[in-house]
Amino acid sequence: MTTRSATALALFMGTCLPSPAAPGKTSVSIRGEDFLINGLPTYQGRTWNGQRIEGLLLNSRMVNGIFDDLNPETAGRWIYPDNGKWDAERNTTEFIAALPEWKKHGLLAFTLNLQGGSPEGYSHGQPWRNSAFDPDGTLRADYTARLARILDRADELGMVVILGYFYQAQDRVLVDEAAVLHATDNATRWLLDHGYRNVLIEINNECDQHYTNSILRPERVHELIARVRGIGRDGFHLLASTSYSGPLPKQNVVDAADFILVHGNGVRKGPQGITDSMKKIRVMLGDKPKPVLTNEDDNYAFDKPANNFNAAVAQHTSWGYFDYRRKGEPATEGFQSIPADWTIGSGRKREFFHLLEEITGFPEK
Repeated sequence: MTTRSATALALFMGTCLPSPAAPGKTSVSIRGEDFLINGLPTYQGRTWNGQRIEGLLLNSRMVNGIFDDLNPETAGRWIYPDNGKWDAERNTTEFIAALPEWKKHGLLAFTLNLQGGSPEGYSHGQPWRNSAFDPDGTLRADYTARLARILDRADELGMVVILGYFYQAQDRVLVDEAAVLHATDNATRWLLDHGYRNVLIEINNECDQHYTNSILRPERVHELIARVRGIGRDGFHLLASTSYSGPLPKQNVVDAADFILVHGNGVRKGPQGITDSMKKIRVMLGDKPKPVLTNEDDNYAFDKPANNFNAAVAQHTSWGYFDYRRKGEPATEGFQSIPADWTIGSGRKREFFHLLEEITGFPEK
């Protein structure tokens, strides 16, 4: 067990805590439009089809890696078919076991969320309760213990975690704005106190969706970005942004964020829409270049020359794979669907990782 995992376990057991952990081996930073890991551009020197891949942070949406359901009325929905039980610790253990294989194929980053994402892919209602926060914004030690296990392994592997704090329909767990602020501060300080520097912060998933608390909506969410950036340790602060359900952010976030987060799900005109949107974002950035990162897109067509992945890369935009299990599909599909098969065990997953290998030049020789 690593020092940080032991610290999280100590929190869970209510024992005395050691001094804050030293920084891990993996650190993510930004230079201009590029992401760097340990001071070097990602995919260093790599080009593909004449496009510069160096500096991108290609990723996949794996937001339910620490999932649990604290609502006893709905927890039975997520049982494993092999034993008829739901097991949050098993879910995290199997997630961690899959990390080296993802990295082998060129995946350098993945998205987690402290309030997860819909375990059904898309949901009109969310009666389940999946939150690392108690109603007053206090962190739950069982969630942070699972989170520490994932962050530690990612750190060992040289991977970056895009960590979301809040999710629509789950933010209702927090009783008021003071609780949201408390939760933001607690999560940020926990990460800093435990020495994690391989983490990028996504304040909330799709801030333009249905949030109860006004500070999580587009008009004010930049306040939370500034709040995260304002909490530091030894001159270091976490890099922060927030995402939108579409391809264009608002100017208040463009100005406040360290990097620009968007989603490709609802983009019209297919790949051309991705191209047009990325060009508009660059205009919004003006003379202050920042990386642009898509961390959710369920438009695939990986076997076609024109797809959203290729279109994003052509605009020097990092792209993120969003995979959920459609009705009637086998249990191997869907990285977001619970219970999840975290292996590359389906045709759609293999298509994504095959194109990822082609673009990045992985596996590394």
